[in-house]
Amino acid sequence: MKKRGLTALLLLIVLIALTACGSTANNAGNNGNEGSTAAGETNGAASGTDGANAGVDTQSKELTIYTALEDDQIEAYLATWKAQHPDVKLNIVRDSTGIITAKLLAEKDNPQADVVWGTAATSLLVLDQNGMIEPYSPKGIERVNASFKDSADPAHWVGIDAWETAIAVNTVELEKKGIAIPQSYEDLLKPEYKGLITMPNPASSGTGFLTVSGLVQLKGADAAWAYLDKLHANIGMYTHSGSKPAKMAGTGEYPIGISFGYRAIKEKSGGSPVEAVFPTEGSGWDVEANALVKKDAIKQVAKDFLDWAITDDAMKEYNKNYAIVAVGGEGAAIPEGYTKNPLDQLIKYDLQQAAKDRDAILAEWTKRYDGKSEPKS
Repeated sequence: MKKRGLTALLLLIVLIALTACGSTANNAGNNGNEGSTAAGETNGAASGTDGANAGVDTQSKELTIYTALEDDQIEAYLATWKAQHPDVKLNIVRDSTGIITAKLLAEKDNPQADVVWGTAATSLLVLDQNGMIEPYSPKGIERVNASFKDSADPAHWVGIDAWETAIAVNTVELEKKGIAIPQSYEDLLKPEYKGLITMPNPASSGTGFLTVSGLVQLKGADAAWAYLDKLHANIGMYTHSGSKPAKMAGTGEYPIGISFGYRAIKEKSGGSPVEAVFPTEGSGWDVEANALVKKDAIKQVAKDFLDWAITDDAMKEYNKNYAIVAVGGEGAAIPEGYTKNPLDQLIKYDLQQAAKDRDAILAEWTKRYDGKSEPKS
C-alpha cells in the first residue's frame, strides 16, 4: 500500500509539473501571438511607408502641429481633416518661418511638435541636417511633383505648394507721387523709391529668405550683396513677416512691399489699390512642405495627418491660394493676378544649396542690414 501510495504521489507530481509546463508554453505562445498582432496592427495602421525607427502610438488622439501657413488659410485648409477626424484634438502653433524653425531647433532634445505642416522646405532641410526628421512617405506620394519632395525613400519631407517673390505696389500712392510702377529688381534701386520700400527680414521670414537666397543664386554671391547694399539705401523698414510688406502697401504706409504672390493678389482682391508685380528677372521661391518630427514614439494620427495633407481635398484648398501646387491635375487652376504660367516665373533654384547656405546668408544679412528691422513684438 505504501509503495502504491508513493507511486501514485510521484505520478501526481509529474502530472502537475507537465501541466504547468504546458500552461507556460501556451501562455508564451499566446503572448507571442499578441505581440505579433500588435506589431501587425501598428504596421498596418500606417498608410504610407516609414523608416520604422520609432515606436508607433496608436492610441493618442491629440496632435501638435507647427506651421508657417498664413493665419487666414489654416481653418479653411483643415475643414476636410476635421470632418474626417472629429475625435482628434489639434494644437496649432503658428508663426513666421524663421521663428518656427528657431523654435524647432531649440526643442531638438525635447521635441514638442508631432508634425511640421506648410513650412519652407529649406527649413525642413536644416532640421533634417540636425537629425530631427523621422522619414515617412505619405500615402499618395507618388503623385507629388518630383521637384517638390525629398528624393529619399522613405521621404524626409513632402511639399504641398510653392510660393515666390512678388512686389506689392500701391498704384494710387505712386500715381500721387508721379512715380512709375517698378517692374524689376533693378527698378527698385531707382532714387525715386527711397524710403518707400519694405521687405521681410530673412532671419524671421521664409519669404525674406527665399528672396535673398534667390538673389544669391540668381546673381552670384558678390553681385547679390552689392545689389542688396544699394537696395538697403531705399528700404524704409524690414519686417518680421513675409505678408506684412504687402499689407502695408495696401494701406499706403509703405507703397512698395517686397512680399509674395499670394499675399499681393489677396490684397488686391480685398479691395486695396495694389498691383502684384513679378520681377522680370524671375522670382526666388521655396516649397511649403510637411514632415514628421523625430520622437521616441510617433503618433499614428500624425501619419494620418500627413496622408491627408496631400490628398485631392487638401490640394484643392491650397490651389485657391497658390498657383503652384505639388499635385497637379486638370483641376489645378491658376489664380487671378498671374499674367503667365507661374512655373515660368521661377528662377533655377537649388533648395539643398539654399539650406546649406542659410546660416551664412542670415549672418551676413544681419550684420549688414538688421539696423532697419522693426522691433520684435
